[in-house]
Amino acid sequence: MKKSLIAIFCLGILFTSCKNENEKESLSESETELTTEVEQKTKAENPSIVIDPISHATAVIKWGDLFIYTDPVGGAKVFEGKESPAILLITDIHGDHMDAKTLQALNLGNSKIIVPQAVKEQLPKEMSSRLTVMNNGDTQKFMGFSIKAIPMYNLPEAKDAMHTKGRGNGYVIEKDGERLYISGDTEDIPEMRDLKNIDIALVCMNLPYTMTVEDAADGVIAFAPKKVYPYHYRGKDGLADVAKFKELVNKGNKEIEVIQLDWYPEMK
Repeated sequence: MKKSLIAIFCLGILFTSCKNENEKESLSESETELTTEVEQKTKAENPSIVIDPISHATAVIKWGDLFIYTDPVGGAKVFEGKESPAILLITDIHGDHMDAKTLQALNLGNSKIIVPQAVKEQLPKEMSSRLTVMNNGDTQKFMGFSIKAIPMYNLPEAKDAMHTKGRGNGYVIEKDGERLYISGDTEDIPEMRDLKNIDIALVCMNLPYTMTVEDAADGVIAFAPKKVYPYHYRGKDGLADVAKFKELVNKGNKEIEVIQLDWYPEMK
């Protein structure tokens, strides 16, 4: 009888111990789920990449504690109150992307100014020492960022096209596993469709200079960025229908978030 009581007592301790361990495991799983939810919410409320539109192709991009300017034009006044850039990217030689007077007026300090060779040839010679040339296919690292120059051009390819292959750059910028694509003046080219793991994309659409809303949507659906910002959408006949772009993209892939910002405040 005494042995039976001891056995029952031991079984009771074992059962209680197993129960406590299971409760700890369940609690641990719950805590993990809660932590993940908090982290996701924090990241959504405090994104590491923030796009601040200036106008048309010009933007100030806040990435963590650093700032990137893309195609700064319009004079220094439009950048008043903005932080100086760590990196400045220029995509092409046209006046809506490259403006020597704006570059000379800005307080660029030690900013890295990245340009294709064609842009360097168009800018004043006294600026040459400030420029870092990247051409299609080049990759360089600056301040923790990896930057790759991506082709941008018109289809069908022709010598008299407004944007010929090899002259200008789109850019893929990467840091800490996040990837941002800036299309520059392009159409729905294979190099854009072949992009992988893009978190944020700035994609152009304006006739007759780049591509239609429909082609832009098809290209975006092909490479499926997590978020896409239509930009550079003023053409000869006014602004492209970015609402239609959003509709077409989400019809093809509802997981892609289309974000419409005000790129043309001067037109209000």
